[in-house]
Amino acid sequence: MADETTTPRAPEGAAPSGGGPGGPRGPRTGGPGGPGGRKFFRRKKVCKFCTEKIDAIPYRDVRLLQGFVAERGKIVPRRLTGVCTTHQRRLTRAIKQARNIALLPFAARY
Repeated sequence: MADETTTPRAPEGAAPSGGGPGGPRGPRTGGPGGPGGRKFFRRKKVCKFCTEKIDAIPYRDVRLLQGFVAERGKIVPRRLTGVCTTHQRRLTRAIKQARNIALLPFAARY
């Protein structure tokens, strides 16, 4: 009766199912939570438009907009640029307007 309530155990020779030291990928070395603690500290990115107090993002300012467009023509996401949500939406709208009147390319040239 006591055996029915306990959880079944793995055989003694089996490796643990988790990603621990004896896991399928071998022992863990390094990493941010490793023996040396944190290796680096990433500073929080601050919105460029909030710090410079820019409310309206002009679609005609191609130099400003090109900093937020990748080499292939894609709009760079918030997590990479550090722009806040409201300014990212305005920036996206300005980039799309600039593309429609041929100030910015839709895609890279090959």
